[in-house]
Amino acid sequence: MENFNIDEILEKHLPAEDLKRVQTILYGRNYGPIGDVSNEDYQVMKCSLVTKSECKKINSRRTVIVGLIQNSIVLSTTNLIIDQKQAIYNKIGNYIQIAADHNVNILCLQEAWTMPFAFCTREKYPWVEFSESAETGPTTVFLSEFARKYKMIIISPILERDVDHGDTLWNTAVVIDVDGQVLGKHRKNHIPRVGDFNESTYYMEGHTGHPVFDTCYGRIAINICYGRHHPLNWTMFGINGAEIVFNPSATVGELSEPLWPIEARCAAIANSYYTCAINRVGIEYFPNEFTSGDGKPAHHDFGHFYGSSYVTAPDGSRTPGLNRTKDGVLIVELDLDKCREAKDQWGFRMTQRLDMYARELQEAIKPDFKPQIIKKQ
Repeated sequence: MENFNIDEILEKHLPAEDLKRVQTILYGRNYGPIGDVSNEDYQVMKCSLVTKSECKKINSRRTVIVGLIQNSIVLSTTNLIIDQKQAIYNKIGNYIQIAADHNVNILCLQEAWTMPFAFCTREKYPWVEFSESAETGPTTVFLSEFARKYKMIIISPILERDVDHGDTLWNTAVVIDVDGQVLGKHRKNHIPRVGDFNESTYYMEGHTGHPVFDTCYGRIAINICYGRHHPLNWTMFGINGAEIVFNPSATVGELSEPLWPIEARCAAIANSYYTCAINRVGIEYFPNEFTSGDGKPAHHDFGHFYGSSYVTAPDGSRTPGLNRTKDGVLIVELDLDKCREAKDQWGFRMTQRLDMYARELQEAIKPDFKPQIIKKQ
């Protein structure tokens, strides 16, 4: 099951003309990679979601190239923390170089990319030793050099230690600007409490709201992992003006894979912006058994992280996903004018009725709220 690949199955069993029609239905009119290089260790896929602008006589095209990196950890979870982190730095440094070689403007790494996803274990140590300052920690210093050298925006999701507020831990995405300086950060809004996801042992819901970072390449936002299950989370990034929303994640096959191709794609359609969904790959084993809320026997691993990172345009067209088992770099050309064109075509923002929902939500949070249900007396 881990090596299952729907695209390869379709290509193997469908005639060329039928395959083209099926791919159009599954992925939209922009389907298809324009370059795909794969070896035993990793995959590099290059795609374009740029089409002929319907407003070309009025607007100039605003193209930008985004890069997504999905990866497995390198060393065993029993190795020294400093060695585990350095091994991942070495791997990701090579992938960033690949992204730079393809002229990537905005690069996003996966959730908690510097470490194994140890938040299933409930053990504080040694895992909290991966935490660091968002502004001055070694990971930000490491990535700042690449950002400055290649004039690249880099989104770095880490386990943050806030030393100014009692060494509090947060699940945080750091945005590093093209000059290597930290532009800002966003802390994860929604924390799962399902199955092996015991993340509230380490950090709670963030309080940074729904910031949109106005960069030289466009307005970007980060919806960290579990936030993709909450439509209002996506909505608020759109209300605040996002043109691209990145969704760095760590999610396993048995729990969420049927939802994975749908949620970020639906968000792109509903909010008239691009969405970039990133998931890690591999199985991570921990030395001590742990239990979870699903009643299964104690176990040493979280399950299979299934990769499948992809990008969706505001019109619903999406790229194929990266491999389910390999590291990968997905490089996608976008036209940010498509955000406005989608709004003009569908009118979702104009018909959104925020005033109505604001009134009803204000009532819904009251202790004496009664649902609007009508039934025969």
